[in-house]
Amino acid sequence: MSQHKAIGFIGLGVMGEPICRNLVNKSGARVIAFDLAPEPLARLKSDGVAAAASVADVIGSSEILFLCLPSARHVRAVFEGDGILENIRQGQIVVDLGTSSVSQTRDFARQLQARGASWADAPIARTRQAAQDGTLSVMVGATPELYAAIEPLIRCFATDVTNCGGTGAGQVTKILNNMVLFETVNALAEAVAIAKRNGVDPALLLDTLSKGSADSFALRNHGLKAIVPGNFPERAFSTEYALKDLSYALELASDAGIKIRGAELIGQILQEAIDAGSGGAYFPVIAKYLG
Repeated sequence: MSQHKAIGFIGLGVMGEPICRNLVNKSGARVIAFDLAPEPLARLKSDGVAAAASVADVIGSSEILFLCLPSARHVRAVFEGDGILENIRQGQIVVDLGTSSVSQTRDFARQLQARGASWADAPIARTRQAAQDGTLSVMVGATPELYAAIEPLIRCFATDVTNCGGTGAGQVTKILNNMVLFETVNALAEAVAIAKRNGVDPALLLDTLSKGSADSFALRNHGLKAIVPGNFPERAFSTEYALKDLSYALELASDAGIKIRGAELIGQILQEAIDAGSGGAYFPVIAKYLG
């Protein structure tokens, strides 16, 4: 299905590994991957993914490169040095699947454009299970021409793909998605805490709310599956990652001269959970510290 003969992939974490697996199994293209950890590379070998020795090796062996990295800092690390900018070739495409700084995204896109290459922001949304099932939602920032070139490959691991506008628009949309999610999860945590103190079963509360105007994806997933049972595993979407993503929303608001009090408050709440030792836990752990 792919016009690309070779796909590069950097970042094989909780989301990156299953995304890479779906790419190699569905695209019909050769996939070469790199990660600092050897374990996911070993697991993907049985799917036909080739292991690269370095970031430069991936770039030199592929036509289109996917990044699935934890933060803007990690993206910058593979962009600079003996990385993307140093080794990029004319006509190559870089697709960033992580949630990252909008200003950095646009800066990197300008630098690649000067080299005759392209950068698309395509941050992913939904759960680890969705990554495994190939049912992610992806919000893309790209020109119509670039979007047309990358959409078929993105659909190897996503069922909902939206072109949100030009460079950076995908990041803006995903950052705001997460901002709304974090604030909603905090509201659910507060509702559960109050229900417990007043003799109402939290599971009954959220099940009932799901039948009315308070229903949401966050309620049915983060509320019923995490807050109610007190299930806050490691290696899920952590409190530290949540605060990192929220910082991008606060940066956007500051640049626009908009004061977002709700987001500022959830930032304080996330930081308190981190300070209490839950930085690596699934971010609905904020419910643990109410009351």
